[in-house]
Amino acid sequence: MPPPPSRSPPPPPRAIFSPRCTSLQTPSTQPQHRYLPDGGPQRQGHVSPRRARARPPRERDLAAPYAREIGACVRARRWGAACEAFASMRAVGAAPDRFLLPQVLRACAGLGSPRLAAAAHALAAKGGAALAEDPVVGNAIVAMYAALGDVASARAAFASLPDRDVVAWTALIGAHADAGEPDEAFDLFEEMQESGVRPDLISWNTLVSGFARIGDIGAALHLFDEMRLRGVEPGVNSWNCVISGCVQNALYEEAMGIFQEMCESKRPDSVTVASILPACAGLQALRIGKQLHSYVLRHGIKLNVYIGASLISMYSECGEFDYARVVFSTIEEEKNATVWNELIQLYIREGRMDKAWEAFNRMQEDGLETDIVTYNSFIAEYARAGQKEQAYELFSGIVDMGLKPNVVSMNALICGLYQHGLYTDALEAFRYMQGSSDAKAKAWRFLDNSSPIQPTGTTITSVLSLLTDLKLDRLGKEVHCYALKNGLTSNIFVSSKLVDLYGKIGDVTSAANVFQKIGNKNVVTWNSLLAAYKHNKKAEVALKLFSEMLESNLHPNLVTVQIALLSCGMTMALGYGRELHSYITKSWPGGFPATLACALMDMYGKCGNIEDARLVFECTVPKDITVWNTMMSCYLLHRMPMGVIDLFDCLEQSNIQPDPITFILLLSACKQEGLLEEARGYFNNMEDVYGIKPTLKHYTCMVDIMGSAGLLAESLTLIQEMPVEPDACLWSTVLKACKLHSNLEVGEKAAKALFKVEPNNTSNYMVFSNIYADTGLWDSTEAVRDAMTEQGLHVEKQCSWLYRGTAVHPFEAGDLSHPAIDVILSTWKDLTTRMEQSGYSPRDIEPYCNVEADPFSCHHTEKFAVCYGLISMNDNEPIRISKNFRMCMECHSSIKFISRDKNRQILVSDGCTYHRFKDGTCSCGDAW
Repeated sequence: MPPPPSRSPPPPPRAIFSPRCTSLQTPSTQPQHRYLPDGGPQRQGHVSPRRARARPPRERDLAAPYAREIGACVRARRWGAACEAFASMRAVGAAPDRFLLPQVLRACAGLGSPRLAAAAHALAAKGGAALAEDPVVGNAIVAMYAALGDVASARAAFASLPDRDVVAWTALIGAHADAGEPDEAFDLFEEMQESGVRPDLISWNTLVSGFARIGDIGAALHLFDEMRLRGVEPGVNSWNCVISGCVQNALYEEAMGIFQEMCESKRPDSVTVASILPACAGLQALRIGKQLHSYVLRHGIKLNVYIGASLISMYSECGEFDYARVVFSTIEEEKNATVWNELIQLYIREGRMDKAWEAFNRMQEDGLETDIVTYNSFIAEYARAGQKEQAYELFSGIVDMGLKPNVVSMNALICGLYQHGLYTDALEAFRYMQGSSDAKAKAWRFLDNSSPIQPTGTTITSVLSLLTDLKLDRLGKEVHCYALKNGLTSNIFVSSKLVDLYGKIGDVTSAANVFQKIGNKNVVTWNSLLAAYKHNKKAEVALKLFSEMLESNLHPNLVTVQIALLSCGMTMALGYGRELHSYITKSWPGGFPATLACALMDMYGKCGNIEDARLVFECTVPKDITVWNTMMSCYLLHRMPMGVIDLFDCLEQSNIQPDPITFILLLSACKQEGLLEEARGYFNNMEDVYGIKPTLKHYTCMVDIMGSAGLLAESLTLIQEMPVEPDACLWSTVLKACKLHSNLEVGEKAAKALFKVEPNNTSNYMVFSNIYADTGLWDSTEAVRDAMTEQGLHVEKQCSWLYRGTAVHPFEAGDLSHPAIDVILSTWKDLTTRMEQSGYSPRDIEPYCNVEADPFSCHHTEKFAVCYGLISMNDNEPIRISKNFRMCMECHSSIKFISRDKNRQILVSDGCTYHRFKDGTCSCGDAW
């Protein structure tokens, strides 16, 4: 890492006010006021109010040059320099007037220093009525605390105002909006009107911005209608607030849609362009970004530092680094630190750290002070690259220069370490932020632990993401407690990530509890809960919640619709899926994204309608490799391996490069068709022809193909020759092949290896137990089951779901609470009689209704679902069932008989294979 720059940094914030003036004493010449009953000020000795406010000419002359300098610094947003100038002004004995003090208050807020803000407030309080009771100064104090995020102080300052005009109300509304409390902001907005103060356009924009920033775009747009009804026409800034809010919440598609709607009635300005360009970057919409660049040039909009920085970021994130450099060189006004930081970030994205440091030095040569934002970019990159020592060294260098790492620095470090997989280091950094005594590693010795950096909502969100991926539920709950204690759960992103965490660790009850306590639910929050239920195989609940979300007047986004479609596939809810297809067509009239096309194809495939899946595939233009892979997986699910192979032949002719997933699907198709030699050919061609290096998943496919063919010894040889270590999935594949061929010798080797890498998976014990049972070793069978019980492992309850109309009917093993259970059992009894008359004797269903039944046995829950489908659905309507366990032979044979006897099409997805029963046969060919 290059040495720290030689230029001296600006003095740290604590040195801005000298000891002499930190108390911000007012000169003794300041007149003392008292107030008469009519509210008019009067000085002792009957001096006129005008004279009372006047300052001595000498003091006024002393203050004038400082006032001009402070004003220039504030306009240039050089907050530190403004505060330094003010400190110098106080050192010579000059005091601010009612015009200068608001600018000083603004500089204190811009610098982000609560201590200086409190000192400035004290100065106003000691300045007599000329300052303390001036409405402009009072409003500036409220606005200062609002900008600092100190809502309590903003409210206290607001309460002390003798007269509250629209500016003061708007500042307090903005404080709550900025704190992520839009409901409180809305209540104040209503209270303002009740007090007789009419909101202006800025007030409306502040409220709109508050809802937009938390992602509640529906509420923000609803306020647009309210504005018009109350006689206020939304301006360009109003639209900019919503667009900016969408971008801040990474709702890039929504931002783009609102931008297009805005263009129908308003002409975008420079702020609009700067706001929407990050959405272009997020969507990789380079073409639209270039059109916006052209719009700026064509309409004579000045290429200022804000648009320039957004363009540089957009081009660099889209990989157009040369364009970004051209923009940097053509910015019309003097480049500020933001623009230089974007150039540095450009080189970092390019992987050219030497150029990034070169730009860093050029920035200093250009007369600009490097700030903590500049260093944060380097910290984030070193952490992402796993170069933690360089990141820590940079922290140390910053401290040595007199700058203090801020919460963004820590967030960059934690996120980077997490992304590189350095989970322990990321957690240690978070522990330091908490002030934990455990975080005493050498890495932190250079930081002043007397005032640790307080975690923000961004920090908590990053740490929760880490814990979610690692499934560390205990630590996740600790962080939840910390967030509650520090009032961070009101942050919508923290709450949404908590819902996600609990959903991923299987605790949907806690996920739902967190969700219910969220006051300002947005689309992201709903998505987290929907995903939690889907992830935990409660797709029917996810669909019910999706309907509730629509009733709450929230508009689903791309992710919401994807989750709903996946849930339809899991429950075989074809009717619901068709309604979603119609909704998608209406919402994306110009053609929907490839991600939705894939979700639709997946839904139709899992609902048994391969024809509609193919129709979506044909209508999707252009097709990327993900679309081709999804169609192949649909054929694979329906045990149509030749469809996969034929589609691969078409793919080769389309000039689209296959990816590793394509070959996983292709090898799986060869396994279904029993094409061993063809599979070897595809496997060898991966690297030789397509340059795709086989991964562990590809080796697992080959082991599966060999195992299915009975080549178990050969599959073990392939495992030994692999360049990667086998995982649980591979050994599980070997174990299942041993079950298929009753090979106890290889099975014991596979089980021994499997239990080492995955000791808590119940299905592994079940398969191994069944191998012993198939070979008649009952004592060994019981020993495996006892070992599983000793480890506290439990088999997930078997469940089948029947989709009928708009309802999903679950049938869980041991649960006889269904309202039609008596009719269901009677129907099964009639069916067993017909089976016996035809020479087939099925097992009875009733012994497996007991919750104490053997967990290793099939509970035949799909039989319940089939019987209920027969008695509740039209004769010409297919019966669609999904199950969370693989079908047993007995159930499979029974449903084949029922499909012929009742002349019904019965579709069953068991999570492993899709079964289409018709006329006494199954599409799987009795091999699954």
